[in-house]
Amino acid sequence: MSARPAARGSGALFVAAGILASKLVGLVRERVFAHYLGNGIVAAVFKAALRIPNFLQNLFGEGVLSGSFIPVYAGLLGKGDSKEADRVAGAVFGLLALATSVMVAVGLLATPLFVDTIAPGFEGEARSMAIQLVRILFPGTGMLVMSAWCLGVLNSHRKFLLSYLAPVVWNAAIITTLVVAGMRGLTGAPLAEVLAYGVVAGCLLQFLVQVPSVMKVLGHFRPTLSTASESVRQVLRSFTTVVLGRGVVQISAYVDTSYASLIADRALSTLTYAQTIYLIPVSLFGMAISAAELPEMSRAAGAGEEVAGKLRARLEAGARRIAFFVVPSSAALLLIGDVVAGALLQTGRFTASDTRYLWYVLMGSSVGLVASALGRLYASTFYALKDTRTPLRFAVIRVVVGAALAWFLALRLPGLVGLPEYLGTAFLPLAGGLMAWFEAQMLRRTLAPRIGHVRMPEGMPKLWGAAIAAGLTGLGVKVALTKVLGPMPGVTEWGGSLLPPPNLHPLLVFLAVVLPFGAVYFGITGALGIPEAKSVLQRVLRRRAR
Repeated sequence: MSARPAARGSGALFVAAGILASKLVGLVRERVFAHYLGNGIVAAVFKAALRIPNFLQNLFGEGVLSGSFIPVYAGLLGKGDSKEADRVAGAVFGLLALATSVMVAVGLLATPLFVDTIAPGFEGEARSMAIQLVRILFPGTGMLVMSAWCLGVLNSHRKFLLSYLAPVVWNAAIITTLVVAGMRGLTGAPLAEVLAYGVVAGCLLQFLVQVPSVMKVLGHFRPTLSTASESVRQVLRSFTTVVLGRGVVQISAYVDTSYASLIADRALSTLTYAQTIYLIPVSLFGMAISAAELPEMSRAAGAGEEVAGKLRARLEAGARRIAFFVVPSSAALLLIGDVVAGALLQTGRFTASDTRYLWYVLMGSSVGLVASALGRLYASTFYALKDTRTPLRFAVIRVVVGAALAWFLALRLPGLVGLPEYLGTAFLPLAGGLMAWFEAQMLRRTLAPRIGHVRMPEGMPKLWGAAIAAGLTGLGVKVALTKVLGPMPGVTEWGGSLLPPPNLHPLLVFLAVVLPFGAVYFGITGALGIPEAKSVLQRVLRRRAR
């Protein structure tokens, strides 16, 4: 019995460690990609081609299995019914493999239709290239769906680290392909085609690396297509609702892709680069905490005020941890996003002008960062309560209203207020962020009848005050460096005079700006008595004492 609390307490840490490793390697992947393919039309086509088959992973992958499979499977493990749990795991594997195979076949046949619908701005050679790349990538995305099944099994057994480390292998395969092909002189479309095969190899490796550990925790695993078990039918009922919810969210992502392809050649690839950076704090804190809490909340879910109190306490504690780390991340993207983007991506074909453009999109992304992270936790609570309909209802509203808002903000507003058309890309994540706040608040308030009133994270005004002060400090350091060393010459972007100085490497600028940023944020939150700040400080001091 004593091991369980320890496992519960370290779950989020293991998830965060795995995600951190994966995201760090993912940033290396994006930097290598930017070096060899830059931010032009080939990069945009490849990013779009990668996104199109990814609907399989998003429809049937981790998010859906977290809302349907894990609550049932972890609940059976909590009751000690390992035989029924193995039966559910085998049936879900078999049914998922069948559904994925059918969807891959359909995707290969309907690729031209997908490309024309999701990226209508592609014509001629760009359209042909996109069709070719999508057909190569589709089978690999199917393997990622099966990888998500492995994650569901391992998470339910409180084995968090491996599943979130597995994408490191996927990223490593892509990096290796880019470096080897790039060193051999491949560029442009030929390099993109070779890279697509490298992505597929990485997808297969990500699945295979988890299989041995999955087989160890499963007792008597046998893939089947049987739905005779009531537990399996319960998974399928939840699965259908969650798939609809994920499908609705995917529509939102594809709407953004479609709009971006109409704005400018590099708008789509810039949007994707921004999402890579934006998802780091969401994944490290929102996803890590939500993923670790879901199996535990699923084991505790039930009737009675005592159970409701436990769920509420877990939820509010998780929300406080998320807010402490994500609020400063939001301020950083808003005020010093070019410094972050330059350090991560400015190399080779990715120029200072691309960095500046990317900052605009990061500004828009900063609006919904906190809401997106909190929304994941609130949705996980509904999934633990085996309620998948409520998140679906709010997701539908978010997507429908968000699509209309994004159309106006991205495609119409820049012209109305005299801004360059390419700045419309920045308004796409802004529209999504506003709707993310709507969705998160509706989820939080709707939880009240189930588990009691759920408060917003405590100390939010203090956190925002500290984060803004830190961001202004970082911005001041950057401006001072620019005045001393001179602005970046030849940058034609709107407001380009505020770029970091050209005579200092982006990584050095990053260190010079981010270190004071962090010191100010932790100093103010510590002085204000924020518990999470004290906890971080105590951990640092303990490690130094060793």
